Amino acid sequence: MDRSVFSAVVFAAAVFGLTACSSEPAKTTEARTDTTDTAKKAPAGPTEPVLAKTAFYEMYDPAHKWAPDMQPLSLTSGEISGVKNSEGKAGLWTAVFGSTSLMQSRTYTYAVADQLPAITKGVRAEEAVPWRGPTQAAQTFQTSDFMIDSDAAYKTAAMKAADWLKDPANASKPWSMALGSAARFPSPVWYIVFGSDKSGYQAYISATTGSVITK
Repeated sequence: MDRSVFSAVVFAAAVFGLTACSSEPAKTTEARTDTTDTAKKAPAGPTEPVLAKTAFYEMYDPAHKWAPDMQPLSLTSGEISGVKNSEGKAGLWTAVFGSTSLMQSRTYTYAVADQLPAITKGVRAEEAVPWRGPTQAAQTFQTSDFMIDSDAAYKTAAMKAADWLKDPANASKPWSMALGSAARFPSPVWYIVFGSDKSGYQAYISATTGSVITK
């Protein structure tokens, strides 16, 4: 099965079957050169993870060029070696878009660093694949309904999972996030998992209002 179709199917099954200025002039060319040289010599800081919306709109533009009528199906967080995901920010985000006119879906990834050969920094598009359109379990959603960014959704979910996260062993476990829509929900939903689906804590947060959704 193609990865883009697989991503959409896994998402649906796991989530919904149950994403100062200075006024002083520069003094000399030499001084400016020294400043530039100093900046170049300064060591680069660690690569930082990004919010979902930051990555999403980086992928949205090329997806729109591929198919002007495309709509998002899902957005999921991922991990990159050497980049620490933190409080709703991730080093890798994967989005799947669907086009009803083309009857195709396409997967895009946005990474803050390379993890070759599979992951390259920036936006990467996979080949479009056949798509039969939205289903009850995996529907497209409007970007205007994507109001709540990943950090806010994470914070709400963490508050809900506060008792579970009090255990140091649980607090140290990885987390993941997925955004999508299904007929059972009035708007797109964030699905946040602390730990794993089988032995962790799960929370559903509305991506439009930011409220907790009870299954």
